[in-house]
Amino acid sequence: MSHTRLRERGYRVRCQSPGRRTLLKPRFYIFAAGLLCALACAPAAAQSVALTGIMGERALLVIDGAAPEVVAPGETRDGVTVVSASGETAVIDIHGQRQTLRVGESPVSVGGKGGSANASRLVLNAGSGGHFLGTGQINGVTVRFMVDTGASNVVMGAAQADAIGLNYRSGPRDTVTTANGVTLAYRTQLDSVRIGEVEVFNVAATVVPANTPVVLLGNSFLERFRMKQENDLLVLEKRY
Repeated sequence: MSHTRLRERGYRVRCQSPGRRTLLKPRFYIFAAGLLCALACAPAAAQSVALTGIMGERALLVIDGAAPEVVAPGETRDGVTVVSASGETAVIDIHGQRQTLRVGESPVSVGGKGGSANASRLVLNAGSGGHFLGTGQINGVTVRFMVDTGASNVVMGAAQADAIGLNYRSGPRDTVTTANGVTLAYRTQLDSVRIGEVEVFNVAATVVPANTPVVLLGNSFLERFRMKQENDLLVLEKRY
């Protein structure tokens, strides 16, 4: 059958060698085009981005836990574009999503559509005074935290525990030593602690009567990770 007759019947002809032809039905092209469209239109995977410093008008970014990179406004690294940077904040853009980052806060997840936190690696940045501070969630409630390797458990004040909705007063009592001496405390269990895209479950916590400005991330959380400090970065890799 001639090429012309084949084309009239809706076939495409691809010449391979003299005397040989491969016939490809139109539905193959429809399928391939649909597949390419689906791949092109699929939502971008979320990226973890942290701001470790400001250098003039340039931002020092850590993207997906990689080495810090200096990025000027208008420049793009790994799909992350810096819109502006000044003081202690930077505005970034990923596929039309804008996010404001602050120096020293935990990485934020941008560029995706959310979902479960199943990452296994977390990079924290040292803030003023060398403390690792940031924002996370306890039982889905947003809190400010500070890493404290000297604390046995996650430690928070009664006001924070009440805001989270913990029923700690019915739990076992304990005593803790503070700068003001020995004080009464309560032991409780947290359903989940999430920072960025990393989440752990069933974490032991201690609630103290005094109000505390931040939640202390003690060893009941940290023991779930292998920790390594690299200059102003604290890298946490999940053990299990």
